[in-house]
Amino acid sequence: MRTRTPDEGFSALTDDAERNQLLAEMAEKSTDMISRHTPEDWRFIYASPAVTHLLGYTVEEIVGLSAYDLYHPDDVEDFRLRAPTVNYDRGLYTHTYRFRCKDGHYTWLESTSRTIRDPDTNEIREILVVSRDATHRIKADNANRRLARVLESTQDLVLFLNLDHTLSHINEAARTALELEQVDYSVLPLAWFVSERGLEYLLKEGFPSAIQSGYWRGELWMRSRQGKRIPVVLELLAHRSLHGDVEYFSIVAHDLTEKKAAEEQLKQYQADLDHAGRLVTMGELASSLAHELNQPLAAMVNYLRGVERRFAGSDSLSWQELELPITRSISTALRAGEIVHRMMDFTRKQEPQMEDLALEEVIDHIVEFCDSMAERHGVVLEVSGTGELPSVRADRIQLEQVLLNLVVNAIEASGNGEEEPLNIVSIQLEPHGQKQVRVSVNDQGPGIDRQDLDRLFTRFYSTKKAGLGMGLAISRSLVENLGGELWAENRPEKGARFSFTLNMSE
Repeated sequence: MRTRTPDEGFSALTDDAERNQLLAEMAEKSTDMISRHTPEDWRFIYASPAVTHLLGYTVEEIVGLSAYDLYHPDDVEDFRLRAPTVNYDRGLYTHTYRFRCKDGHYTWLESTSRTIRDPDTNEIREILVVSRDATHRIKADNANRRLARVLESTQDLVLFLNLDHTLSHINEAARTALELEQVDYSVLPLAWFVSERGLEYLLKEGFPSAIQSGYWRGELWMRSRQGKRIPVVLELLAHRSLHGDVEYFSIVAHDLTEKKAAEEQLKQYQADLDHAGRLVTMGELASSLAHELNQPLAAMVNYLRGVERRFAGSDSLSWQELELPITRSISTALRAGEIVHRMMDFTRKQEPQMEDLALEEVIDHIVEFCDSMAERHGVVLEVSGTGELPSVRADRIQLEQVLLNLVVNAIEASGNGEEEPLNIVSIQLEPHGQKQVRVSVNDQGPGIDRQDLDRLFTRFYSTKKAGLGMGLAISRSLVENLGGELWAENRPEKGARFSFTLNMSE
């Protein structure tokens, strides 16, 4: 007698007891739900115990229910259209759908259906179905599809790396930026797309940190296949398996090209403003400059005219007679040249040069520079607190510009002509915290109106009738650029105080 194959066995089973015994044996060994259905309305005529785990029904509760009544409304019509294929094509069909559980919520099932036919008439007697929970797979597939849409729509460069740091996948933005549209990138190492220093940074800090904590962030330069440099802020993630082992890495890199260009443009704009501020300040000091230069020039003229009067018509001259007026003229000319040189240094446009500076020396220089202006306004300049102060870290020209702005403003606010008693503008130096020095410029003017305090450092806002409103705004910007702060307040006794901080030299 010929042994029947399993398929032939299923088709030839006519005895319900034999079939039920076989299904029961299969059900005992399977975590999948095995069920039998009528061909007309897919009514349950049998369900294995796994139905309770999958759907929450007992076997007795689900027998007699139609599968059509448990399908999700959005899936039932699709199944009706596919039912003829299940029943009459090759007798086997696998499909995924949502099924209502006993508590009312829907779960995803994946079912494989097979028809059981009468061996004599070939008519369908029932349908055998094996179903398993597909919720996790469906959610994972949906999540992957959403992730794929996000990856392809983002403008950030997204790269997935194998454990040997070769590329496994990149998104459209990365393909474009790295010039890989027509290239098989799957065998290319990360070293091709990161600068040498950037790769060293990643290997020493990035990957070890990501492996330890799962995440690392830093800034570096990437480069395209043709060598174009791309500044990026980069996030590196290590992805682990359920067992905790790192399976692969991903990189999300945000292109900083436009940001860097904007920062460079802003830096240039700031340099232009600083330069303009120095020119504005020099314009305000033009009369003082003319006065300072007038004194040495007039002195030289007097010396030379004295020589002319004394030795006019003389046939012989000795060096002893000429030495004094000549040396004084030279000294006076050098003084005038130094004044002009200081003006040129101050107004020259140049990059900041940070250096360690003796603050007292810089302030003495500014006081000497402004002395003539103070005298004409009936003001005395005083400096206090210069003993044993450490040097500060700053750019000399920028620091001089700030001091000059504040001292000139204080002189103008305190000025009372040449009347007695003279008003005092004091410059005080003192430690500020542990690592800074505070410089305060105190005047004896009328003080600052309350409504002006909040707007003093706004560009183009001025309390002076002829002011441009640039000096204080530029001064605050320069102080912040040096790592300090600039603020204003009224003094309890009289006048205003402008204070700023500077970092001490390390």
